[in-house]
Amino acid sequence: MREAVHISGVPSSGPGLQDLLVQVARGDQDAFTQVYDQVSGPVLGLVRSVLRDPAQSEEVAQEVLVEVWRTAPRYQPSRGGAMNWVLTLAHHRAVDRVRSAEATAAREHKAALLDRTPDFDEVSEQVESRLEREQVRRCLRTLSELQRESVTLAYYRGLTYREVGELLSVPLGTIKTRLRDGLIRLRDCLGVNA
Repeated sequence: MREAVHISGVPSSGPGLQDLLVQVARGDQDAFTQVYDQVSGPVLGLVRSVLRDPAQSEEVAQEVLVEVWRTAPRYQPSRGGAMNWVLTLAHHRAVDRVRSAEATAAREHKAALLDRTPDFDEVSEQVESRLEREQVRRCLRTLSELQRESVTLAYYRGLTYREVGELLSVPLGTIKTRLRDGLIRLRDCLGVNA
């Protein structure tokens, strides 16, 4: 027959952990003190091996021991050893904490990405703008030299019709006609509906 191994290295005198859990299930606080003394070290060690953060490990170990107190009536000796039951509770609680931390980090990361995402797609906006400019240039090449010159001065340099006429030494009526005809041809070339 094999000798029982005790985590603390010293065999305990008195009732075993299984018997103590049965007493804890009945609300025996002294029995819980003995359970605490026997399992707190192994629980903390297991939790720390999962979490690796000493402060969180202590917090989770405390939660596990509170859970042992509250759920002792659920312990069934026929289903396994008392220490295994307690360590299973500890492992589940530690894994839950890791998953919770990962989920929180994922949510925060997603929120940070949403904060950085522009309200519109800058790349597609730039491509669209570049294509529109190229189409306007192509359509400007279809105008006569006189129309292109008048449209360029009025719409790209911002001159008034009168200033365009003075600069080109052309009567105002002629400039207006050139601009009107040029803009109609641009409109048709660009496919803009009037």
